[in-house]
Amino acid sequence: MKIKKCEMDFDQVMKLPRPDHKKPKKPSRVLSLVMRTAAIPDLCSVKFSYTKKNMDKAGKGPFLILMNHSSFLDLEIASKIMFPKRYNIICTSDGFVGKEGLMRNLGCIPTQKFVSDISLITDMRYAIGMNKTSVLMYPEASYSFDGTATPLPRRMGVLFKALHAPVLMITTYGSFARDPLYNNLQKRKVKVTAQLECLLSKEEVKSKSVEEIDEILDKAFSFDYFTWQKENQVKIDEPFRADGLHRILYKCACCKEEGKMEGKGTTLTCHACGKTWELDEYGQLVGECFSHIPDWYAWERECVKKEIEDGTYKLDTDVDIGIIVDFKSLYMVGSGHLTHDEEGFVLDGCDGRLHYTQSPKENYSLYSDYFWYEIGDVICIGKKDILYYCFPKKKDVVAKTRIAAEELFRRKREKRSKT
Repeated sequence: MKIKKCEMDFDQVMKLPRPDHKKPKKPSRVLSLVMRTAAIPDLCSVKFSYTKKNMDKAGKGPFLILMNHSSFLDLEIASKIMFPKRYNIICTSDGFVGKEGLMRNLGCIPTQKFVSDISLITDMRYAIGMNKTSVLMYPEASYSFDGTATPLPRRMGVLFKALHAPVLMITTYGSFARDPLYNNLQKRKVKVTAQLECLLSKEEVKSKSVEEIDEILDKAFSFDYFTWQKENQVKIDEPFRADGLHRILYKCACCKEEGKMEGKGTTLTCHACGKTWELDEYGQLVGECFSHIPDWYAWERECVKKEIEDGTYKLDTDVDIGIIVDFKSLYMVGSGHLTHDEEGFVLDGCDGRLHYTQSPKENYSLYSDYFWYEIGDVICIGKKDILYYCFPKKKDVVAKTRIAAEELFRRKREKRSKT
């Protein structure tokens, strides 16, 4: 999938009018059918099936539908499970670029990942209360890097209570294994299943406390797909299964060097010390230090936390800069420099005309991605009316920067709670 983009001077981009807010549309029945039909080949290729749990307490809807986020297949799975019920979809605003009309008629509601957006709650209430349509959202807001859940926003129970709707949960199994984000969009042959569960009835949403709801949500989003693959003996024998693995395992567990790792074929190699690991057919690494990929990723997080505590953490890289201010295009405005440390992000560019800062306390996680719209690895920062898409020229910094953003936010929050 690609995105419409064009080169434009930074000052011209800043003068472009911002789009007016629009209320969610009821999804077109025709387009919903088209989407459902278009999903059939992919779902057949993975021999998709699903089960139901506790749906007797769900009622007739409309519902708030939650789903874990592993790959683009998730949308096709939802179209199969929920059809013919109509539902709006919470969608990142860059998905609207160049196709706003289509997306709105599909029922999509645009928002920015990890950016405060009060209007989103209003839109969701409008869809459920006025349009009488369900709403599908991915609380993680981003694909999983390492096959485990990404951080969830706190106090989601407040949102649930505001919507007055039963909460359903779609949990997928095999979707991540088929198309992990790091693997350069190469799909593996994996059977995919899902479970549709009524997580909370309308009465339970009303009676339970916000804290109780958050606990239920945390439990529902507690998963480890590499463990799932091993325990269920899901065999992945594609010869490219380790391609891009260095994007998440960027730091050598043996010599501690960063940016020297390479995942290629079935092997992960450190070009600093020469150590190698084989990614076996069941998702486990054969080699020193770590066999379980999420354990390695968790170790990297501990390393980042230590750097933050010592005051040594810093991202410092030249970047190419794209800007989104409307739904017409990604505007490439030139090059610049991005830094990230305990004080947050600083982006400078466009011959000194662009200067943007972002505090660590503004975002609980970071919108970062690999091979974003087939352009490159990306770090996205910004606010509601403008987003800066930074394409780092320094190798393999995306995962570490996301970890650091999460840990800096957590550190700032803990300091506030103590004062």
